[in-house]
Amino acid sequence: MSLAVMRDNGLHVEGVALADIAARFGTPCYVYSRAALTKAYAAYRDALQANGVADRSLICYAVKANSNLAILNLFAGLGAGFDIVSGGELARVFAAGGVAEKIVFSGVGKSRAEMRAALEAGIHCFNVESASELEQLNEVAGSLGRRAPVSLRVNPDVDARTHPYIATGLKTAKFGVAFGDAFELYRRAAVLPSIAVTGIDCHIGSQLLDPAPAAEAADKVLALVDQLAATGIALEHIDLGGGLGIQYRADEPAPAPADYLAPMLAKLSTRRERLVFEPGRSLVGNAGLLLTRVEVLKPGEDKHFAVVDAAMNDLMRPALYDAWHDIVPVAGASQGAKAGAGETATGAPMNYEIVGPVCESGDFLGHDRQLALRKAICSPSFRQAPTACRWPPTTTLGHAPRKSWSTAMPRT
Repeated sequence: MSLAVMRDNGLHVEGVALADIAARFGTPCYVYSRAALTKAYAAYRDALQANGVADRSLICYAVKANSNLAILNLFAGLGAGFDIVSGGELARVFAAGGVAEKIVFSGVGKSRAEMRAALEAGIHCFNVESASELEQLNEVAGSLGRRAPVSLRVNPDVDARTHPYIATGLKTAKFGVAFGDAFELYRRAAVLPSIAVTGIDCHIGSQLLDPAPAAEAADKVLALVDQLAATGIALEHIDLGGGLGIQYRADEPAPAPADYLAPMLAKLSTRRERLVFEPGRSLVGNAGLLLTRVEVLKPGEDKHFAVVDAAMNDLMRPALYDAWHDIVPVAGASQGAKAGAGETATGAPMNYEIVGPVCESGDFLGHDRQLALRKAICSPSFRQAPTACRWPPTTTLGHAPRKSWSTAMPRT
């Protein structure tokens, strides 16, 4: 869907002028749309209903995609579960109204304290990623007099055909248990006194635009599930992760959730196990934008720079992945025509490097963008704001805290 709509006086989201938001809250400012978030979640729910598996499926939002409390609160209200990777995310989910029995705990580096907190809360499942983690979790659970519900995150050695930094299903990745080792590790887990084997998990990466790799991984997972069942280890749920991508460029369309899930659901519809999915980016990536203001226009011999008040810590993906985000002016034609020089009017179009104020050459938000800019305009905006990455604390880069504003959404 198109998040922002241009009217004569500028860009609007759900009927609210972005220039008004910037004037009221300042910049940089994240803006999220409740309608877009709700529509994205409904697309998954409807796909599961259409395939007759909704009553035994759990949609766990991947909190690492965006941990804003208002967003977590919205998804909790829609009935979502949550996929977390830290004790901090566990605390945020509870603060936003999430329930423990719908939480799965992923991540390769869970600490004993995080394990203890999750066990005491009574979460749905730990997605265990190594033999050493399994043994440690058994010890922690035993010390509490509990049994930890466990699924092994199996690494199927499938190429997700995505950026190498976010490909997690190859045998060279740090994630999960090697497919060839998984059967024996399940047998070990089944005899540990403080472990309850409940499921299996697989997540091969993010920003996936082709459903074929996920379907290939599902085939491997299901074969292992059946092998385990033949030896008396019957699993209660199958978690096939998330990873569906979104459209960043016009020539790179992303499949709808129904189309992406179809090959997997065709394999799962006749099975008895509960199903878990962990979407993240595809729920929030097209539901937010970042407002920033041009502070300095700096012409150069080879390049022209527009220095904005947002930086790599506000939108990390360009610096981390050399990723593309649309950059567009907020002001409309009539608004620009009425403005005085040096205020909000636009100048002649030029190619700009859009950069932030951080003392790093890697602090950029876009290269070679043709924009009509003048100092102090509330421009540009960024469609598809940060989803796959968590940005670092703003204090490490010396910025003031960032603002967040949600259209038709409760502030939390």
